[in-house]
Amino acid sequence: MTKLDLRKEFKHLYAPSARRVDIVDIPEFNFVMVDGKIEPGKEPATSEAFQDALNVLYGISFTLKFISKLRKTNPIDYKIMALEGLWWTESGETDFNRKDKWQWTLMMMQPAHITNEMFEQAVENLRQKRGHIPALTYLRFEAFHEGLCMQIMHVGPYDLEPMTIARMNDFAREQGYKLRGKHHEIYLGDPRRAKPEKLRTILRHPIERNV
Repeated sequence: MTKLDLRKEFKHLYAPSARRVDIVDIPEFNFVMVDGKIEPGKEPATSEAFQDALNVLYGISFTLKFISKLRKTNPIDYKIMALEGLWWTESGETDFNRKDKWQWTLMMMQPAHITNEMFEQAVENLRQKRGHIPALTYLRFEAFHEGLCMQIMHVGPYDLEPMTIARMNDFAREQGYKLRGKHHEIYLGDPRRAKPEKLRTILRHPIERNV
C-alpha cells in the first residue's frame, strides 16, 4: 500500500520558522471547506456553528482517509492534514478583541488522488453514521490557489497573535509588499485538545508587490 505524508512533502509550507517571516508561493491544492460566522456575543470556543464545522471537517477527512485505504485498486494511506481557517469581516476591520464580527472558512487539505466522487461517498457515510448535522450540508470540495504569501509560526495562545501579525505587516511594508486576500491560520495539532501555551499556529497572508 502506498503511504503519503504531505506535511513532509510540503515541509516548506507547513513547518515555517517562528523567528522570521518567510515568503512562499502556495500552489493549488484540493480542500474540503465549510463557511460560517461567529454568532453575536460568541467566540470560536463557544460558537456552536464553529465547533460543529470543526468536528465535521475532522470527521469527513478521516472518512476520506479510510475510503482511500480500503479501495480495491491502488489503496493509499496518508496522514490527515492540519485544520486551516480563513478569517475576515465584512467591514474589513481586523479587531481581534471582537471575535463575534468575524466570518470564517474552515478547511482541510486533501491529497491529489481524492476525487469528488470519493468526497460525496464520504459525506453519505458520515451522514449515515452521525445522522443530520447542519454543517455536513454545507461542506464542499474544491481547489484553492493562494499564490504568493508571507507566513510565520506563532507559538502560544491565539490572543497573542496580534503581536505576530504586527511583525508580518512590518515585514511586508519593509519588503515592498501589500496585503491582499484573507487572513489565514493553520492549526498544527488539534486545537480542541492542545493547551494554550503549547499551541502552534502558522499565520499566513497573501501578498503582492506594491506598484
